[in-house]
Amino acid sequence: MAEHPFTAEDLERLRQWDTPTICNALEVTNPQRRGHGFTVRPLVAADPKLPPICGLARTGTIRAAAPSGRPKEQDQATRLGWYEYVAKSSLPTVVVLQDLDDTPGTGAFWGEVHSAVHKALGAQGVVTNGSIRDLDMLAPGFQLLAGMVNPSHAHVHLVAYGQEVSVHGMHVAHEDVIHADRHGAVVIPAESVRKIPAAIELLSRREKVILDICRDPDFSVAKLREAIARQAEIH
Repeated sequence: MAEHPFTAEDLERLRQWDTPTICNALEVTNPQRRGHGFTVRPLVAADPKLPPICGLARTGTIRAAAPSGRPKEQDQATRLGWYEYVAKSSLPTVVVLQDLDDTPGTGAFWGEVHSAVHKALGAQGVVTNGSIRDLDMLAPGFQLLAGMVNPSHAHVHLVAYGQEVSVHGMHVAHEDVIHADRHGAVVIPAESVRKIPAAIELLSRREKVILDICRDPDFSVAKLREAIARQAEIH
């Protein structure tokens, strides 16, 4: 398996912050990434109260509008190969599954069974432009962020896995670090994983200057202007 410049503990540490905070930090550590690398359309969170997830991407593609056209044995072999692919990691994983249909979400790959299977395989959750179902029977603690909710699985089948995919404007490659919560998802460059906490601490100190003024009973625009000037000097 590939070596990474971070540990499972580093990934776990990032789960204490929501995804917007991670995006803010990336504007400090990777300013060239400010305009891309994250989802740009809404996702439905199966449980908005769950904490953020953070792990290595396990990528794949599905279709559901029509049968695969492959022999049943080949469909089964592809699915078993997918399970082995997801499980093959010494670090936590996040599944990123792109629905290729002209109308994504026609059939749900994700429900009671697959949430349980993928949790057992070591995944923390999934980000998909496809659909989900079985909302009252999902594996506890397994987060699903999807394009929609749909009652049927139709002809859903895996097409391929391990390649680059795109979900709601976020391009993801195998082994990319994914951070996600009810707000959406973002790719964290591997070399930035350990830089994120310090960037968040810096941004928190800068924001505190503004927030303190806004909560001051004697707030004024003049004081706000002064606070903004002080904020720029915080490094």
